Amino acid sequence: MSRTKSYASILRSSSIVGGAQVINMAIGLVRTKLVAVLIGPAGIGLVGIYLSITALANTLAGMGIQTSGVRDVAKYHGDGDAEAVAATVITLRRVCWLTGVAGAAMLAAAAPWISQVSFGSDEYTLPIALLGITVFLTNLAGGQSAILQGTRRIGDLARVQVLGAILGTFVSVGLYAWLGMAGIVPALIALSAISLLVSTHYSRKIPLAPVSITWRQSLVDAGGLLKFGASMVVAGLVGAGATYAIRAILSNRLDLQAVGIYTAAFTLSGMFVQFVLQAMGADFYPRLTAVSEDHAEMRRLINEQTEVGLLLAFPGLLATLALAPWMITLFYTSEFGPAAEMLKWFVIGCLAKVLSFPLGYALIAQGQGKTFVATESFFNLFHLLAAMVLIRHIGILGAAVAFAALYTLCCFTLLSLTRFTIGFSWTREVISQLAWMAPLAAVFFASELLLSPEYTAMLGCTATLGAGIICLRKLVIRVGKKHAISLALSKTSLGRTLFIPSEQ
Repeated sequence: MSRTKSYASILRSSSIVGGAQVINMAIGLVRTKLVAVLIGPAGIGLVGIYLSITALANTLAGMGIQTSGVRDVAKYHGDGDAEAVAATVITLRRVCWLTGVAGAAMLAAAAPWISQVSFGSDEYTLPIALLGITVFLTNLAGGQSAILQGTRRIGDLARVQVLGAILGTFVSVGLYAWLGMAGIVPALIALSAISLLVSTHYSRKIPLAPVSITWRQSLVDAGGLLKFGASMVVAGLVGAGATYAIRAILSNRLDLQAVGIYTAAFTLSGMFVQFVLQAMGADFYPRLTAVSEDHAEMRRLINEQTEVGLLLAFPGLLATLALAPWMITLFYTSEFGPAAEMLKWFVIGCLAKVLSFPLGYALIAQGQGKTFVATESFFNLFHLLAAMVLIRHIGILGAAVAFAALYTLCCFTLLSLTRFTIGFSWTREVISQLAWMAPLAAVFFASELLLSPEYTAMLGCTATLGAGIICLRKLVIRVGKKHAISLALSKTSLGRTLFIPSEQ
C-alpha cells in the first residue's frame, strides 16, 4: 500500500469513528450538563466511583478474552479463513456468557467489602451488588463489539456508538430527573442493556461460514484465547485497580464532591482525543496485527498513525488548554470551578497519550503478553503511588499531575521498548510536528501566570484557529489531492488558499 493510500485509510477510519465521536460528544455534553445540574458534583463523583468498580469487575470477568478475540478474528479475517473466523466468533460469544455470569456473582458477593473500602461504610452494599447486572450485560456487549472490531466493521462500530449514546441519554437523564441520585444504578444498568442490544443487532449482520462446533470444542478453543487474554486481564486489572483506588482515596480523604470534580476534569480532557484512540482500537490494531511479522511495515504504520493522531487531536487539546475555566462552567456548573486547573494537567497527559498508544499496540499486536503486563503494571503502580503522594501534599490537583506524569513516562518507556523489539524510532515528520506543538501547548499551559483568563481565551482562540489550519493543511498533503477532503476544500477559493499546497 502506498503512503498516500495508507494515510487515507487511517484518516478514513479516524473520520468514521471520529464522526460518530463528534455526535457522541455533542450528545454527551448535553447529557453531562443535564446530569451535572440534576445530581451535582457529589452525584457525578458517585457515578465515577461506580464506573471504576464496574470497570474493575468487567476486567476480571472478561479474562482478557475480548482483546485476544479481536486479535484472533483480525488475524483469521486478514488471512481469509472464513471457517476459523466463524469458529472464533462462536467460541467468543459462548465464553462471554459464562464469564458474564461469573462476574456478576463475584461483584455481588464482594459488595459489602467494596462498600467499606470505597465509602467507609456498608451503606452502598445493595447498589454495588446490583451493579453486577451491568457486568453481565457489558461482558456480552464486549464480545459482540470484539467481533465487529476484529472484522474491521468500522461503520457498524460507529453506528453502535451513536445509537447507544442517543438512547442512553434519553434513558439516563429521564431516570436522574425522576429519581435523582437514586437513579444512578438504574441508569447504569439501562446503559449497559442498550449497549448490548445495539451491538448484538449489528454483529448479527456479519456473514459467518456455516461451521458446527460443540461446547467442548469451544471450551478447548477458549484456552487459546485465555492464554493470551491472561496477560491482558492482569494488565487491565492493574489499570482499573489504580483508577478505582485513586477515586477511593479522594472519596475517603476528601469527599464525593472531590471525586466529582476529578471526574469532570478527566472526562472533559479526553473529549478531543477519544475519537483518535477509538479509531486506533477499531482499525489500527487489526491492521498492525495483520503485519506483525514485518517490522518495517509496523514501524511505518505506527509513525503514520502517530502523525494523523497528532494532527487530528492537537487543535482541540490546545483549545481546552486555553479555555479551561470557560469550558468547565459551560459544560458543567460553577460548582465544578476547581476542575479548571486540573483540566490543564489532564490535557498534557492526553497529548502524551496520543503519542504512546500506537507504541503500546505494537506489543499487543506481536503477542508480547508478558512484556505488556510488566510495563502496564509498572505504569499503573507508578500512577497510583504518584497520586497518593501528590494528593497528600497538594490536594485534589495531585491526581491530575499524576496523570500527566504517567503518560509522559509511558511515552518514553514504550519508545525505548519498541526501539528494542522492532527497531522503531519516530520519523522526521513526527518530530517536526512535536517541535511546534509542544512549545505552543506549554505557552498556554503557563499563560495564566502572565495573562488574565480573558486575554488567554482570546489568544487561545486565535492560536487554535491557526493550529487547525496548519493541521488540516498537513492532512491534505498526506492524503493527496484526490481524497474527498482535498476535493471538498478545493471547491472554494478560501479552501484552496488555506489548505491546498501549490504542488497539490
